[in-house]
Amino acid sequence: MTKGQAAQPIAPEDETHRLAQTVREACIRAALDGYERAGLGGLCAEGRWEMAIDAIRSLDLDAVVHGSRRL
Repeated sequence: MTKGQAAQPIAPEDETHRLAQTVREACIRAALDGYERAGLGGLCAEGRWEMAIDAIRSLDLDAVVHGSRRL
């Protein structure tokens, strides 16, 4: 968007898609971070995978959802 252009209203399906994309990106970031931290901690591949899944499970979805509305 250039200067002087008004923001276009977002269609509900676009907003839903944006929210889904935001949640997916947050899950990927959490999984990669959990996997990396587990590797630094010396865990084997199976342990790293378990940590990645645990990171997704413990993701604060309220923060992700409410944070995405500010985009």
